[in-house]
Amino acid sequence: MPTTIRATLPQLIQDHAHPLVGGPEDFDPLLERIGDAPYVLIGEASHGTHEFYRIRAEITKRLIAERDFSAVAVEADWPDAYRLDRYVRGASDDGDATEALGGFVRFPQWMWRNADVLDFLGWLREFNDMRPDPDRRVGFYGLDLYSLHASIDAVLGYLKRVDPEAAERARERYACFDQFGSDPQTYGYAATSGLAPSCEAEVVAQLVELRRSAGAYARRDGRRAADDLFFAEQNARLVANAEQYYRAMFGSRVSSWNLRDLHMAETLEALSAFLRPRVGAPKLVVWAHNSHLGDARATELGRSGELNVGQLVRQRHGADAVLVGFSTYTGTVTAASDWDSPAERKVVRPGLHGSYEAAFHEVGIPNFLVLTGQTPELRAALDRARLQRAIGVIYRPTSERQSHYFHTHLPRQFDAVLHYDHTRAVEPLERTAAWERGEMPETFPTAL
Repeated sequence: MPTTIRATLPQLIQDHAHPLVGGPEDFDPLLERIGDAPYVLIGEASHGTHEFYRIRAEITKRLIAERDFSAVAVEADWPDAYRLDRYVRGASDDGDATEALGGFVRFPQWMWRNADVLDFLGWLREFNDMRPDPDRRVGFYGLDLYSLHASIDAVLGYLKRVDPEAAERARERYACFDQFGSDPQTYGYAATSGLAPSCEAEVVAQLVELRRSAGAYARRDGRRAADDLFFAEQNARLVANAEQYYRAMFGSRVSSWNLRDLHMAETLEALSAFLRPRVGAPKLVVWAHNSHLGDARATELGRSGELNVGQLVRQRHGADAVLVGFSTYTGTVTAASDWDSPAERKVVRPGLHGSYEAAFHEVGIPNFLVLTGQTPELRAALDRARLQRAIGVIYRPTSERQSHYFHTHLPRQFDAVLHYDHTRAVEPLERTAAWERGEMPETFPTAL
């Protein structure tokens, strides 16, 4: 009998890959795969890679212009992103996109204060300016929950305008946090250690009161009133979830991670419900890290109890959700060495042997798109557990295997992956001397 020669994974990918050459047709296969799906989740393998930001924006532009997507929801704090939302919809006093990004002052600033985000916001503002109906303008919203104090200020500011007596009650409830200063982790440690009572009852009571009063507040005329109410209610919900999150930080990592991703998924659903009366059937594109948007059930982290936004959206919406990931083999990345440290331009080490990154590098196509379920043979070959790299706002090359890799089954994690073999660091709006200098490769000065 003749011997059957089975193709290697790089050979199979090469046979099915769609090369990305920088032309207008690059993303046609992905748009065809998305079809009419109203949820498109587009990840990133790092929080500091230019190609991930730029290409994600290009795909999103096509979804907005050709598929009538209603909003972009991102891994950013709700109050800061809402300022951007008002700017791109022509409803703010900010003179330009740079000014509208002024709320992003907390580490890591470069994650949103960078040249690629600036370009996209400018495009979105111009696109919206051509739509005379305010209800049809595309919004920009945050999903994250780190903004406890900013969200408290937003709730108080809203209630001072619409119900001063309710504002005073809210101030008394939120005063529970005053003794802990501006760092919510201080509160979380004190409450978890028994050094101080938790503020859980106060924040829940405030959320309940605001929701009970929503009907009366909503009867005010005009879109601005409805927007302001939605903004305030989401901030009150954020405070309640953030209070729980900061206490969970001093317990199980899985617990705090799950609380955060549950909050983001709930915010996405709330946003869809809010937009439905205006646009009919909302279509939402989500930007966040691969680790949030690839189905957690396909990863070793999921087997340890973690869930994420991608899993939750898939469980709720099934085929109406398309999950897209990014990958790179080497290059540079904007990241810090420790939390609250300055942004640096770091060298990304080549993908480890046995990783998807290494397999993609062996394909021999510099940049390509692969639809992970395109054929049963390709899906089966991709479905063997392999390492996958995840670089967040911190990158520690010396401990890369332990710090930045985990096992996953790619076709269960993502419906499509875009691989850019050599990438470069995203450009912060504020470049420090350390970023400009960059990090020397390990082979310097021999360059071998």
